[in-house]
Amino acid sequence: MRSDEAEARLGWEVALPLDGTSFDGVRMAGFRDRGAVGLDLHVLPQPAVIVVLGFGEEPLSVEGTTGPRPLRSLVAGLSPGAARIRGEGVKCVELRLSPRAAYALLGVGPRELDGSVTDLEELWGRDERRLRERLADTPAWQERLTLVDRFLAERAARAPVMAPEVAAAWNTIVARRGRVRVADLAASCGWSRKRLWARFGDQIGLTPKRAAMLVRFDHAARALSSGAHPADVALACGYVDQPHLHRDVLAFAGCTPAALAGRPTTAG
Repeated sequence: MRSDEAEARLGWEVALPLDGTSFDGVRMAGFRDRGAVGLDLHVLPQPAVIVVLGFGEEPLSVEGTTGPRPLRSLVAGLSPGAARIRGEGVKCVELRLSPRAAYALLGVGPRELDGSVTDLEELWGRDERRLRERLADTPAWQERLTLVDRFLAERAARAPVMAPEVAAAWNTIVARRGRVRVADLAASCGWSRKRLWARFGDQIGLTPKRAAMLVRFDHAARALSSGAHPADVALACGYVDQPHLHRDVLAFAGCTPAALAGRPTTAG
């Protein structure tokens, strides 16, 4: 979503945990539509898995390739495909999970999330319903955020652990803003290219090359949304030229750089 300051100006109440979160790689915020402005966001691929725990009176409407679906809570993977989220009277807690946190906390293989926005209840079952009901019954934001943090801590206690080599490769991709070579990543962790490709795909849900493209696109999308010229963005983000940027934006976002810059999205 947008920055906290922008959300507040647009009639959204935003709450952040006072003491952070207990699990590394998790960012959390609470949102309430206090200005009755409604929610209308395009979902963009980004280097984080987005979880939305909705506890308002009405479900969110998620529009994708199969038409609109009403969802109380949802999870969007690293490459969720073209989707649009709409809602009225929205009250929710949003989680941004690093791939490492998502691998531990969601309880499914990352590949199962690729290409769609998924109903969170399908992943967490009764735990999701109970958590959502408790959020609705809890009156204060800090209590709600603490409730979610404790829920995640319980899941983390029995979570699988990502291979250190895969985690290190992902961290390198992020630190270098996607400007890396797969052969160099493999050499840095002492694996063959083939082994890194397989293990990375199993635990991240993307190939290393696709992950690097995604991270680079995320930086470009943020720059475009802030008003930067596409030619400047292409140069700053390591694209060969502006047509190269155009092709990547079209592939990830389904629109041109100019169109991306002018519409509200979940990037940011």
